[in-house]
Amino acid sequence: MAYKIHDDCIACGACQAECPVDAISAGDIYVIDPEKCIECGACANVCPVDAPKPE
Repeated sequence: MAYKIHDDCIACGACQAECPVDAISAGDIYVIDPEKCIECGACANVCPVDAPKPE
């Protein structure tokens, strides 16, 4: 079950820097590529608004 970044995202970039497999890309809100996500939760652990959640 890959993580998904929800609309709460404030595009701060904290999650992108923490992703060990470079699965997160920037945009109006950040997006996680489910094919690359290894479900480690590193993104969720650093997000100030709790936007990344398991699908």
